[in-house]
Amino acid sequence: MGRWEPDARGRLLQAAMDLFTEQGYDATTAAQIAERAGLTKTTLFRHFADKREILFQGQPALVAIATAGVLSAAEDASALQVLRSALRVLCDEHEPAQQQIGRRIDALVASSQELQERAAFKRSSIAAALQAALAARLGDQRLAGALADLGVRAYYEGFAAWTGVRGGEALSTLVFEELDALAGALMETFAAPRAAP
Repeated sequence: MGRWEPDARGRLLQAAMDLFTEQGYDATTAAQIAERAGLTKTTLFRHFADKREILFQGQPALVAIATAGVLSAAEDASALQVLRSALRVLCDEHEPAQQQIGRRIDALVASSQELQERAAFKRSSIAAALQAALAARLGDQRLAGALADLGVRAYYEGFAAWTGVRGGEALSTLVFEELDALAGALMETFAAPRAAP
């Protein structure tokens, strides 16, 4: 393939996943990824700071989408409805083709401590952005933090099910199912009478 061809980021992702699977994350170099993608190493570094960022290239978009989802909620929406709005927009961005990619990335992340640390950073970045947007919308930092944590947990659990055993269902269905279960468990816990100290 010529180095001028479009979708360099997608080709780099495919090449990185293939090479990480074949020879391991640590043994794979940026130069090998670029060569497998039919690009130069300079092109790779123009798009990504290092080889691990290739797998996490969707993070900035997810942060922006979550923020936009909070802003798009109806004026009279409750706090939970605002969160659901953000999650719906996040879910709507995913296409069925991403299920296989998600499965592959999950397996690669599980095989590398460095990738696990980067995945945790991605998750915390999305949670922080969601919390900031919710806090600005709701005017309550504590509530925003609790909702952001709840929402990100529901999103990741739903996504794991969507790329796994329940791949035939809509991502939003799985995420909202998880959100409702988490919210219900919290309400039951807080509603239960407390034992005397």
